[in-house]
Amino acid sequence: MKLYRVKKSKIDNQGMYANKNIKTGTRIIYYKGKIITKKETEKNPKYDNDKAIYLFNLNSKYDLDGDFKYNTARLINHSCDPNCEVDGKGLKLWIFALRDIKKGEELSYDYGFSFDEDYKQFPCRCGSKNCCGYIVREGSRWRIKKTKKNKKSNI
Repeated sequence: MKLYRVKKSKIDNQGMYANKNIKTGTRIIYYKGKIITKKETEKNPKYDNDKAIYLFNLNSKYDLDGDFKYNTARLINHSCDPNCEVDGKGLKLWIFALRDIKKGEELSYDYGFSFDEDYKQFPCRCGSKNCCGYIVREGSRWRIKKTKKNKKSNI
C-alpha cells in the first residue's frame, strides 16, 4: 500500500494525504522533474508567477521543473506548520516526514519562498496558528508579522 493518496485539499485544489500512519524521518515520495538552467527559468513564460509553478531551486545554476503528471509530489501543498520536509543530495529531492503523521492528515512542507517585494503575490491558505498570510520561509515570516503590526499602529 502506498503511503499517500491524492484528494481534494483544504489548503489549495488537490493535495496528498497520509494513507496510513507515517513515522518521523520516513521517505514518502521522490520529487520528479526535468532539470533546467536558471536561464531557461528566466526566459520561459511557463514560469510566470501568475499561474501554478512546480519549480525547485536546486543550486545557483539549476532548477527542477516538476510540472509533470508523473510527479505526484507536486500536489503537496505549503503550510506554515508543515509535517514534511524536502531533502536531497545533488539533483535528487525526497519528501520525508518531519514528524509523525497520522492517517488521513494532509502532507505539507514549507515552500521556502524568500521575503522580497513580491511576497504578496503568494497568499497562504494553510490555516495554521502561526500562518502569516503569505508563503514565505519560516525564517522570514517575522518580517510580515512585524509589518502587519506596524500598519495597525499607524492607523
